[in-house]
Amino acid sequence: MKYTTLGNSELKVSRICMGCMGFGDAGAGQHHWTLDESASRAIIRYGLENGINFYDTAIVYQGGTSEQYLGRALRDFVRREDVVVATKFPGRSPEEIEAGISGKDHVRNKLDQSLKNLGMDYVDLYILHMWDYHTPIEETLEGLSDAVKAGKVRAIGISNCYAYQLAKANAIAEREGFPKFVSIQGHYNLLFREEEREMARLCKEDNIAMTPYSALAAGRLSRHPGETTRRLQEDAYAKYKYGAAADADAPIIARVAEIAEKRGVSMTEVSLAWLLSKVTSPVVGMTKPSHIDGAVKAVELELSEEEVRYLEELYQPHKLVGVMADNH
Repeated sequence: MKYTTLGNSELKVSRICMGCMGFGDAGAGQHHWTLDESASRAIIRYGLENGINFYDTAIVYQGGTSEQYLGRALRDFVRREDVVVATKFPGRSPEEIEAGISGKDHVRNKLDQSLKNLGMDYVDLYILHMWDYHTPIEETLEGLSDAVKAGKVRAIGISNCYAYQLAKANAIAEREGFPKFVSIQGHYNLLFREEEREMARLCKEDNIAMTPYSALAAGRLSRHPGETTRRLQEDAYAKYKYGAAADADAPIIARVAEIAEKRGVSMTEVSLAWLLSKVTSPVVGMTKPSHIDGAVKAVELELSEEEVRYLEELYQPHKLVGVMADNH
C-alpha cells in the first residue's frame, strides 16, 4: 500500500479508502444487500491487514449501523491513532428547520450521534454529505469550526457539490477564520467524468484532495458485460445513475476488459489505476476479500499514456445523476 497526505490537512491516508456503505443492518436502511456485522468485521480486518488505513462511512448508512459496525471493528483490531476515520452528515431536515434548529446546532447534534455510533472521541474527517440549500453555509462552517476547536474533528470535507460552491465555502471560511474543506467526495470514474470540467482543476490549484465515490461505477467497471451480482440486480439507485448511459458506456467497459486481458490483470485494477492517476484516494466499496485484493493491486499498476488515451477517448458527456441531479 502507498500513502499520501489528504489535501491541506495533516492526515496521512492510504491511496485506497474503504467505503463502508455496504456494511450495516440490512433491515435498517435503503439497501438490503449489505453485510451483517460478522461479515463486515472480516472485511474491515482484511483491509487493515492489507494496509488500508482510511475508512469512510456516514450517519445515514443503514440507520447508523454502518458507523456502529465500523467503530466496534476498529476498536477491536487497531489503535485509534493508526486509522483515519471519515463520516458524513446530511443537511438539515424539514423537521429541524421547522423546529428552528440552526445549521450550527445541526452539525453538533449529528456529530455527537456519529461519535456515539462509532464509539470514538473524535473523527479524523467530517464531511458534509451534500450541499445544504436550506442552510446558510456560514452556519454549517461555524458548526464545523466549533467541532474542530473542541477536538472532535481533525479536518473537514464536503461531498456532492459544484466547484463554485466549494470555492465559495472556502473563501467564506478564509474570511471568517474557519477551517476550510480539505477534500471533496464527488461522483467520478471512467464512465462519469463530469468532475474534470471544473472540480478537478479547482482541486489541483488549491490542493484539495479528491476522494471520489462510485470508483467502479457500482461494479460496472469491474465485470465483463453479462456478468452479474446481487447488487447489480437489486441496486435500483445504481441503475438510476448508470442505466440511461449504458449504451455509451459499454465500449469503454469493453476497452477496460481488453487492457486487463493484455496486461494479465483484473478490470478492477485497470479502472482504479486510471482513477488513481487523477485523484488522492478513491472510496471503494468492499464486501468481499477479492474487492480488497483488486484495489490494493491497482495502487501498483501504472498505465501507459497510450493506454490512458485509449480508455478516455470514447467518453461522451453525461447528464448529472443521483444527488447532484436531484438538488440543483
